[in-house]
Amino acid sequence: MLGKHKHEPYDPGAQVHVCLPKSPVPSPQPLNMRAFLAIDLPETVRVALRQQQATFRAVSPDGRWTRPEGIHLTLKFLGEISDQQVTQALNALKELRPFETFATEVKGFGFFPDARRPRVFWAGVATSPNLVALAEQAEHAMEKLGFVREDRPFTPHLTLARFKIPRPQPALQSHLERLGEPSLGSFKVSEFFLFESKLSPQGAEYRKLARFPQ
Repeated sequence: MLGKHKHEPYDPGAQVHVCLPKSPVPSPQPLNMRAFLAIDLPETVRVALRQQQATFRAVSPDGRWTRPEGIHLTLKFLGEISDQQVTQALNALKELRPFETFATEVKGFGFFPDARRPRVFWAGVATSPNLVALAEQAEHAMEKLGFVREDRPFTPHLTLARFKIPRPQPALQSHLERLGEPSLGSFKVSEFFLFESKLSPQGAEYRKLARFPQ
């Protein structure tokens, strides 16, 4: 997410010094784009996700289910950013060291923050050292540009649904217990992308802006 800046606590007894600028202060850059860094999925995994979602939707109709074509493995969410920040991000990501192609697997399901008050229902992605290292590279590069570092450990996942009201989903949980942890497919990771996200009445639409490594 675009960085929250830390401020010193306000001290009502502190002496305040006002400094007038020698030149006009430039206006803030307009926030023109909602962006994130992510790994794209192969079509075989999307087909498996679509099939599973159909069975889940039948037992949990109140979930807001994501479209399979819009599911990505997010490495870093940047939020609303300006054109200048887009350029800075592109330049920083070009400098990342190349990484070796590695394999990962989509397997298992879960809830954020937990099953008692779920807001997000997800499919799990195997946490390999290579994937964690890639996410850390992206995190560190964006932190140097002023984006706040995530305070939670990187948990690779694919968002399948969101719940407006965080309440238990007993029918979905029972279905998951019967289902177990089937594999939804393995795939190789050799690249990631800077994505633009646009919200529309039909849902979010995504556009690839750049591929890395270049």
